[in-house]
Amino acid sequence: MKKDKLHIHWYPGHIAKAEKKLKEQLSLVDAVIEVIDARLPFSSSYDNITRLLGEKPRLILLNKSDLTDANELNGFIEIIKEKTGFPVLKSDAKNSKDLNIIVKKAVELSEPRIQAIMKKGLLRRPARVMVVGMPNVGKSSIINKLTKSSKTKIGAKAGVTRQQQWVRINPQLDLLDTPGIIPMKQEDQERAKKLAFVNAVSENAYSNEIVAKELLQLLDKKYPKQVKEFYKTENLTLEDIATSRSWIVSGGNPDIERTAVYVLRDFREGKIGKFILDELWTD
Repeated sequence: MKKDKLHIHWYPGHIAKAEKKLKEQLSLVDAVIEVIDARLPFSSSYDNITRLLGEKPRLILLNKSDLTDANELNGFIEIIKEKTGFPVLKSDAKNSKDLNIIVKKAVELSEPRIQAIMKKGLLRRPARVMVVGMPNVGKSSIINKLTKSSKTKIGAKAGVTRQQQWVRINPQLDLLDTPGIIPMKQEDQERAKKLAFVNAVSENAYSNEIVAKELLQLLDKKYPKQVKEFYKTENLTLEDIATSRSWIVSGGNPDIERTAVYVLRDFREGKIGKFILDELWTD
């Protein structure tokens, strides 16, 4: 890989294995909660989600919404609702105010399958759901939020693979506690780049310096005033930011690696501002 060229790669074998596991888990549940990073409302959703999930009802959670501008995010929510036909909710790991509505929607989406089971003469049972999403979009934080008030393991079920573990959220909802992993494909390098910005890609797949440079270029196009004010510099380059922060190494040269690490951290923690990196398109 050239030092000034960003290219991120994954392995097809890992993708095939993860998709197979996801499909096996999918047969056990009534509905799915898909978690998306709100900073990438389009780019952090798996392209083949419909093919993988089929007709399975889906609740879409835009997680880490506290790191985005609420008004800007609303535009993306409307497009996702129109495109998918499924309910879309904002969420973040810092509070549980949305917990009840998430549970309520998951139960509602599960109801048609439960009704079908009851028509066959079986007794009503709690809704069964699982959480899916790309790496680091916040699946674990959503699962932790759902299970916070109830750690009751209910183990294997009749007719359900014994290795699967379930958690009773409340009398109406059971959660498959192993998150379904939707892997990423590398054909679209623009998308891969954005996923690296939000730390949804293994750090072994890229250079901090290259990714930080690409991030600054994107922020300079979308949010130049806010970012320049934060770093107190007129030019959004690693060199200028290092100089502004007095991060200098021997010989009087700017400390580029340190600056790159801090730029990525500042963005990921929302210190620079509340940003959405995708473009709001309607086609």
